[in-house]
Amino acid sequence: RRMNEAGVFGRFVPDFGRVVAQMQFDMYHHFTVDEHTIYALGILHKIETGELSEETPIATRVVHEIQSRRVLYVAVLLHDIAKGRNGDHSVLGAELAEQLCPRLGFTDDQTETVAWLVRHHLLMSNTAFKRDLDDPATIETFADQVQSMERLRQLLVLTVADIRAVGPKTWNGWKAQLLRDLYNRTEEYLSGGLIFAGREREVDNVLAELRAKLADWPAEDIDAHFERGHPGYWLSFPVPILERHARLVREAEIEGRSLSVDFRVDSWEAMTEVTIYVPDRAGLVSQLAGACALTGANIVEARIVTLKNGKALDVFAIQDSEGGPFDQPTRLARLTATIERVLGAPEATLAALKTLPPHVNPKTSAFPVAPRVLIDNKASAAYTLIEITGRDRRGLVHALTAVLTEQDLRIANAKISTFGHRAVDTFYVKDRFGLKIEAEPKLKAIRAALLDVLREGDQPSATAAQ
Repeated sequence: RRMNEAGVFGRFVPDFGRVVAQMQFDMYHHFTVDEHTIYALGILHKIETGELSEETPIATRVVHEIQSRRVLYVAVLLHDIAKGRNGDHSVLGAELAEQLCPRLGFTDDQTETVAWLVRHHLLMSNTAFKRDLDDPATIETFADQVQSMERLRQLLVLTVADIRAVGPKTWNGWKAQLLRDLYNRTEEYLSGGLIFAGREREVDNVLAELRAKLADWPAEDIDAHFERGHPGYWLSFPVPILERHARLVREAEIEGRSLSVDFRVDSWEAMTEVTIYVPDRAGLVSQLAGACALTGANIVEARIVTLKNGKALDVFAIQDSEGGPFDQPTRLARLTATIERVLGAPEATLAALKTLPPHVNPKTSAFPVAPRVLIDNKASAAYTLIEITGRDRRGLVHALTAVLTEQDLRIANAKISTFGHRAVDTFYVKDRFGLKIEAEPKLKAIRAALLDVLREGDQPSATAAQ
């Protein structure tokens, strides 16, 4: 930091000098490129010294298993060095690393590793936050790109440092859990086992811990609840959350309630987790998202779960319009009442959304977001994957999922993510017969309809990406 502030480091490494005081024109990054990089190096040091062991336990452990810490530190130093140039900064940065590392005394092997890490420094976060980690194809594809345990360890620690250095509120327990799941499953794959070899043992450990948490239940009730779940569900949430879900589900079943809504306010993550237990049906995700929009709640993350009993256990992470937790009792009560009304008469209730302004944050309106819809039939063995990028606004998740419902698609899983003013939502879908969508006319219709939604409320200057 002292070398940078004195202007010395930018002279020693001219390519770094180009990013000194370089602004990042979005609402996701809070620092200039050079400050973000130096902050990331500081976080890496804290991970290595154990200061962040409670928040980043896996990274704190594996950082000491990495064979070359010099490679890791230089990869963090160079990961954004090519920002502001024409082209992909990851690819251009890797080329710069290949030129610079020999100057720093690195061997050919070390140089290659640094360049690989710079080129792929977004790979792990993109996979964890946008793909279904319960799909074997996701793990296999990611592992084929990483190829070695050393790279996996280095990439994990780099990813954690990079995300935490973006700015406040960008790191939370949900993202940590997704990265941890991806790391553990890829480690298992790379160690020589089958993709999910040993997964049964992992599930058994979770269920044993959950059984201890539910010791006040009759044994038959615990067994009945375990029958409702499946491996993908048991491994998607930490045990305390699974216990909370179990008590919600059991109470609903005993009382015969058709709808149960539970709230968990997390001030540290600045969000409120809404869990909804209700019989599954076509269009349910869109209806629940619409209820959130009607009450002014912004969906920042979501997990869609269908249990073996045909009930949906959908979890939404929501915030208020200022990016804080949606925690006022009156607003939570209104959200519950709105969910009940929407599920009772969806068409009549959700019609009000069309009359509401989109509530695009005026602070973000100057930042362009090109709408993009990617449809992939190779990323999953069983589902068609639809990745949607556009400007975040109130009701966006509802509008997108409504289109999917109108196209007669069934949403099996969803990854809802918000990065400042940019929304990146990924849906795993099938048609009404449980098959992938492969007919080109149908794919074109889906893409066109989703792009129409993204263009609504966007700035006129934004251009669509095909």
